[in-house]
Amino acid sequence: MIYLLLATVLVAVAVCYTAFQTRNISSAYPADGAFVEVNGRLLNYHHIPAAIEDPKADPLTLVFLHGASGNAKDPLIAFGGKGAGRFPMLFFDRPGLGHSTRELVGDAAPKAQAKLLAAALAKLGVERCVVIGHSLGASTAAALGLLEPDRVRGLVFLAPATHPWSGGVSWYYRVAALPVIGPIFCWTLTLPIGRVLAPKSIDNVFAPSSPPDGYADAIHLDLLFRPHSFRANALDVAHLKPHLQAQSLDYPALEQPALIFTGTKDTVVWPSIHSDGLKRDLPNAQLVVLDDAGHMPHLTHSTEILAAIEELADRVEHNSVARSVAQ
Repeated sequence: MIYLLLATVLVAVAVCYTAFQTRNISSAYPADGAFVEVNGRLLNYHHIPAAIEDPKADPLTLVFLHGASGNAKDPLIAFGGKGAGRFPMLFFDRPGLGHSTRELVGDAAPKAQAKLLAAALAKLGVERCVVIGHSLGASTAAALGLLEPDRVRGLVFLAPATHPWSGGVSWYYRVAALPVIGPIFCWTLTLPIGRVLAPKSIDNVFAPSSPPDGYADAIHLDLLFRPHSFRANALDVAHLKPHLQAQSLDYPALEQPALIFTGTKDTVVWPSIHSDGLKRDLPNAQLVVLDDAGHMPHLTHSTEILAAIEELADRVEHNSVARSVAQ
């Protein structure tokens, strides 16, 4: 009896600590983008207009989707920090992460997130875009390209996670994704443990490079450790493999021009499975291998990658003009 009482007290203390810290985190990192409402969800995004805008034009927009355990701040500091370019840019918090909301389980699939993002793009008036996805966000980018081929005119995959792999995922994702046990885990242990493990995890994803100074604070990483965000992220990761087993069969239908960037030192995802798989499956894909790059090429090779993205966007624009003239 005494042990049950002690366990109950410890759980209550942990829940109170998590609730207190969650409020502090939300206060420290309020939403500083804009929101678009789709199907009862609020998606947070950041918009950077083109350096020169033509109000009469239908601009091709660059749409950036972050990977697991992150939010829009990650690609934003990689590409948005360079200032306005030739194309307008949109950076979304994927559903359930950052400041975006979601249906917890129902919106875990890449296809489900793609449907929400497609509705958001339509509501924002984005008729033509190139979608850039990093890691797990690449699977959502692929799903969006399959769902909306007329809207998504080009695709860029950065250290992608797009194909089923052998093995599973880390234990804490599996636990956090469980019914009943998962919410208890997220409300008691993930916040203190996550903060302890975060520095090593960041070093691992950037290896063999070093992360930028102040990276965790710059991307508002603490937002991830709020219980609802951590559980949403865990559901995305834990359920990704079965979703990709079905989705990857449709990749030959992705006829848009595509770029795939992969690092030779990426130990988070296996390029031989995902990047090589995309090169094999996509009819119009180019694979770019970055020597000594890890899992975060958009931050270690941002200038090179942004130039390639804009070159792809130029090619898409040229093809669009050619089609219009032919008609």
